[in-house]
Amino acid sequence: MQYDATSPEDYISQVPEERQDTLKKLRKVIKDNLPTGFEEGMQYKMIGYYVPHSVYPDGYHCDPKTPLPFMSFASQKNSVNLYHMGIYAKKELLDWFVGEYPKHCKRKLDMGKSCIRFKKMDEIPFELIGELTKKMSGEEWINIYESTLKKK
Repeated sequence: MQYDATSPEDYISQVPEERQDTLKKLRKVIKDNLPTGFEEGMQYKMIGYYVPHSVYPDGYHCDPKTPLPFMSFASQKNSVNLYHMGIYAKKELLDWFVGEYPKHCKRKLDMGKSCIRFKKMDEIPFELIGELTKKMSGEEWINIYESTLKKK
C-alpha cells in the first residue's frame, strides 16, 4: 500500500494501528544503528535512508534530483518490507545476512534482491536489522554504487 505522507511520523500515523508500534520500533532500530553519511526522510512513498546531496551531490543516476537511496521500509498489504541496497550490491553482506537470519527467526527467509518481507509482525528480527544497518557506511555505499556505474 502507498501512503501520501510528508514525514516518517506522518507515514507511521497513516498505517493500520496494529502495525504502528512495529514500524516505530523498526524506525528506532535503524536510526540507532545508522552510520554517518545517511539521512532519514521520505523516498518513493516510504520511510527512506539515503546519502543526501550535501554528501553526494550527484544524487541517484536515474534522477539526479533524488538523493542516493540506501535503505527503506514500507507497510504493504500482507507484510512489512525492508529494502536494503547493500545486500543487493555486496555479495558478502548478503551471504552474512542469509547465514545470520536463521539464528534470529524461526520462519523461512522471504527475500527478493533487496527486499526482505516480514509477514508476522511479532517475528521481525530487530536485533539482526540493527546489525545489518550498521554494516555499511555512507562512504562504502557511495564507492560500491559508483563502481557499478562504471561497469555499465
